[in-house]
Amino acid sequence: MPQEQEQKSIAAELLINVTPSETRVALVEDGTLQEVHIERLAKKGIVGNIYKGKISRVLPGMQAAFVDIGLDKAAFLHASDIVVRREGDDDKNTKVPDITELAKQGQFMTVQVIKDPISTKGARLTTDITLPSRYLVFMPGAKHVGVSQRIENEADRNRLKSVVGKYTHEHGSYIIRTAAEGMGVHELEQDAAFLKRLWAKIIDRRQRAKSSALLYEDLSLSLRLLRDFVGTDLERIRVDSKLTFEMLGEFTSEFVPELNDKLDYYSGERPIFECYQVENEIKRALERKVELKSGGYLIIDQTEAMTTVDINTGAFVGHRNLEDTIFSTNLEATKAIARQLRLRNLGGIIIIDFIDMEQDEHRRRVLSALESALAKDRVRTNVSKFSSLGLVEMTRKRTRESLEHVLCKECPSCKGRGSLKTTESICYEIFREVIRVDRAHAADRFVVYASEPVCDALLNQETHYLADLELFLGKEVKIEIEPRYAHERYDVVMM
Repeated sequence: MPQEQEQKSIAAELLINVTPSETRVALVEDGTLQEVHIERLAKKGIVGNIYKGKISRVLPGMQAAFVDIGLDKAAFLHASDIVVRREGDDDKNTKVPDITELAKQGQFMTVQVIKDPISTKGARLTTDITLPSRYLVFMPGAKHVGVSQRIENEADRNRLKSVVGKYTHEHGSYIIRTAAEGMGVHELEQDAAFLKRLWAKIIDRRQRAKSSALLYEDLSLSLRLLRDFVGTDLERIRVDSKLTFEMLGEFTSEFVPELNDKLDYYSGERPIFECYQVENEIKRALERKVELKSGGYLIIDQTEAMTTVDINTGAFVGHRNLEDTIFSTNLEATKAIARQLRLRNLGGIIIIDFIDMEQDEHRRRVLSALESALAKDRVRTNVSKFSSLGLVEMTRKRTRESLEHVLCKECPSCKGRGSLKTTESICYEIFREVIRVDRAHAADRFVVYASEPVCDALLNQETHYLADLELFLGKEVKIEIEPRYAHERYDVVMM
C-alpha cells in the first residue's frame, strides 16, 4: 500500500525521532501535524522535578520567595503555591497567609517545578507535590481521594473512590486519573504500591541531602508522552531508534500494556519526519504568516506579554456578499488558530483579532467554533467573549517554552525588534553623531566606519549632505567600508 494512502487510514500516530543530542515527538492526526515536542539533552525541561530547595530571599512586597534548587537562576515560589493543610479547611475559602509566615530565609522546603525557566524568568515552584503514574496521582499530605471530572459515570466514580480510598496512608492520598475508568482493583493496587515506594525513596533522599538537591526527575520525553497520551485514540507509535523502541516496549509492558502492540520500529532510510512532511510543517510553524485554504491568512506575533493573531481575507473574495466572505474566513480561521496554538505551543495571554462581523449570530457561531476546535487541546484553555473592540481574549496554560523559543534565538541585527532602520535614517544619525563629537572634542578630521550599503548611500544619494556637513564643520569627513559591521552599526573616529 502506498504510504500516502496508509497515512489517510490512520487516525492518530506518534512519531518519535531520536538522536544522541535530542528527542523529537510529533503527533499526527489524519495526516496533519498537530503537536511537536522537543527535548534536548543539554536543555532538558525540569517540569515535574522535585527538589530540596533552600529559601534564599523572602519578598513581602511580592508575596513570594526565591528558592535555590541548584540551578543558575533562583526559582520563584509564590505564597499561593505554598500548601498549608489544616483540618477542616475549605480550599475555596481559605485565605492565603502572608509569605513571612510561610517561609523564612535559610529554610529548606520540598518543592516541585510547575513551569520551566522561560527567558529571564526562573522556574516556578509549588509545595503541592504530585506524583503521576498510569491511573493515579499521589498527593503527599492530602487526606481525601479525588476523581477526574472526565469520568462522568457516577457509579464508576463512586466505585473507584471506594477502592482507592483503601490505599490512602499517613503520607498522603490519590487523585484518580481519566485512564482509570473501568479499571479493576489489581491495576489500581499496583499503581498505588508503585507510588508509595517512589515517595518513600524521595523522603529518604530528602533526609540524606544536606543542601539543595534533586530528589526526583520526571520521565524522559518519549516515556512522559506515552503516559500523558493515554486516552488518545493512537493507532500507531513509530520510533526510529532501536534502543528507544526497546525501552518503550519495557515501559508499555509494565505500565501501559494496551499500547504495547501499537509500537512500531521504523528502519527506513529516509528520516521519519521527512516521510510524514513533519520537517516542512515545523519550518512553516516558525513563520508569521499562516495561509488558509480559502486564500485568507493569519498573522501570528509572539511578544513577551502576549501572542496576537490577526485574520485577513487576503485573496478570498467569496461568492455572495462581504459579510458572508468575512464570516467564512473567520470560521475557517478558528480551526487554523487552534492547530497553530498546539503546534507552536503558545501559552499565556492570546488576543485574536477576527475580521469585524456585523451580525451577532455570526460572532456567536465563530466563538462556538473556536471553543469546539480548542476542545481537542490537552492543555487547559479559557476563552472570553468578543470585547467592545471586536477582539477575543483567551488564555492557554504555559508550562514549557514555545516552539519558536526552543528553535530560534534573537536576531543579532535587530535585537528582537523585528525591523531595521532605513539606510537613510542611519546616514542622518551619522551626521548628528559627527556634529556631537566635534562639539565635545577637538579634532582635525573624522573617519566614519559603516556597513557597505550605508557607505554607498553616504557617497552617492547623500553625498551633497555630506559635503554640506564638511563645509559646516570646516573639516574633512572620510567614509570607510567595514565589511564585518551589521547594517545599523557604525563608528565615528577622530583623527
